[in-house]
Amino acid sequence: MEPKEDHFMSHKLFVSLPIKNLDRTVAFFKALGFTFNPKVTGEQAACMFIGEHAYAMLLVEPFFKTFTKKEICDTATHVEGAFGLSCESRAEVDAMVAKALAGGGKEAGPPEDHGFMYSRSFEDLDGHHWEVVWMDPKAGQ
Repeated sequence: MEPKEDHFMSHKLFVSLPIKNLDRTVAFFKALGFTFNPKVTGEQAACMFIGEHAYAMLLVEPFFKTFTKKEICDTATHVEGAFGLSCESRAEVDAMVAKALAGGGKEAGPPEDHGFMYSRSFEDLDGHHWEVVWMDPKAGQ
């Protein structure tokens, strides 16, 4: 049973990620087709538009550390989360991952094809894990 639409809370999602080099990271994601909000982008942080209500705050590590008392995850040995991005087609999934790999990212695993859903994954320049997914719109009906 699905909740009625009027029961959904409306929030914007801001995921903050620690990064080593702001210029390289912004260039990497721009090559994937993402844009940035110049009003919230400066020397220590960049606000990347992901969707209508979703953003990634890319924060240089010293600035990121001002928001937490915990250690930053070493993405060479640990994963702090997997961030999913939806695409309109299988071809768009392949194109985005190809751009990520060409820009210095690493493939995080083999493609997964379940017929109704196709996904690939990559690690960005700072080792953050991104899942790029296409799902047949008819599968959810």
